Amino acid sequence: MRTRLAIKVHAVLGKAFPERRVFLKSDADTRFIRLRPGTQLIAATGAGLIVAWAIIATAILLMDSIGSGNFRDQAKRDQRIYQARLNLISGERDTRAEEALAAQSRFNAALDQISAMQSELLASETRRRELETGTEVIQTTLRDTMRDRETARKALAAREQADGNGGGLAANPVIPVQMDFMTTALADTARDRDRILADADAALEQRDALEHEIKLMRERNDQIFRQLEEAMAISVEPLNKMFRQAGMPPEQIIEQVRSGYSGQGGPLTPISFSTRGEEPTPDELRANKLLHQMDTLNLYRIAAQKAPFANPVHSSVRHSSNFGYRRDPKTGGRRMHNGSDFAGPHGTHIFSTADGIVTRAGWLSGYGKVVIIKHAFGIETRYAHTSRIHVKKGQRVSRGDHIADMGNTGRSTGTHLHYEIRVNGKPVNPITYIKAARNVF
Repeated sequence: MRTRLAIKVHAVLGKAFPERRVFLKSDADTRFIRLRPGTQLIAATGAGLIVAWAIIATAILLMDSIGSGNFRDQAKRDQRIYQARLNLISGERDTRAEEALAAQSRFNAALDQISAMQSELLASETRRRELETGTEVIQTTLRDTMRDRETARKALAAREQADGNGGGLAANPVIPVQMDFMTTALADTARDRDRILADADAALEQRDALEHEIKLMRERNDQIFRQLEEAMAISVEPLNKMFRQAGMPPEQIIEQVRSGYSGQGGPLTPISFSTRGEEPTPDELRANKLLHQMDTLNLYRIAAQKAPFANPVHSSVRHSSNFGYRRDPKTGGRRMHNGSDFAGPHGTHIFSTADGIVTRAGWLSGYGKVVIIKHAFGIETRYAHTSRIHVKKGQRVSRGDHIADMGNTGRSTGTHLHYEIRVNGKPVNPITYIKAARNVF
């Protein structure tokens, strides 16, 4: 049964791939190579697989190139949008800070004016009470004088009646003079009292108007503070998330940056408290908190500029190898890969991902031509297998500076960039830093 099946298969192969002979002729001899149907089938199958693999690989490369280009364009658009948003928030923050300081000045001036008005009102109230007391004394004296006058009139009438002559005694001239003096004094006192009461009413109305203005000012200040607090939360949260995703504790990073930027002064210095033991007002505490958040935001930006939150290649490239254990392309064994590989055309520009100092620019064993840059916070970046280096050892570079060109030097199987990030000498995944900054820069 098996023999018949083999014969049939051999017959079918013989029809599709008839046996062929390849003759090799030399000056002295002629030889031939027999190509059997099975051998031809294996060769045809291998050729078909190679062609299919080439087609699939080409399609994958094209799709990856298109996808990476779209991703890079989207990242650039997101970067521009967020940068514009940060600039807008920064301008609004400065405007709100100036408005808050101006409102605080107006508020202090209004408080001083109210204090002066209250002092004047108290003085007016004291004077009114003194005048009321004086009026009561004058009225008491006037009543006593009127009683004395009536008593004198009755005594005079009795004496006139007893003497029998109506013009025997002259009228007392002192009493009319006293009456005129008391009447004038009483009228003056009444006018002063009315004037003081009018001034007091005007002062009360002005105080009510100032209290209303202070209330509106406080509501405006509260609105400004709320807008500033929301702006600070929107600005700080993405930066905080970026550092945490990169494995960098934000509190520790901020303290390191603050220790290197410890100078003080300028218009945004926190409000100083009184040395006389007075408690700070809620607005002063709130303003100090906002100024502290602004200072923290500025320190975040400084730290982000010093850490490698950027892509070392800005052109269309393919991410050809990840960080971690992989199959070694040279030996085929399992081996740790300490960075990420980006494959692209020969001479593709390579850029520094953060501010730093070049500690090596030259040949280094399997790295080939390599650039090593030392950054803040114990971070070091490496750019290996380059074809040309544009920086020197000891040179200070900034983020985005062109430092080298992509090549195939050292232990490499093709043109690509081997990009490493080391923290305190320990390799970490570079993609973590690139992804962490995707929503910020």
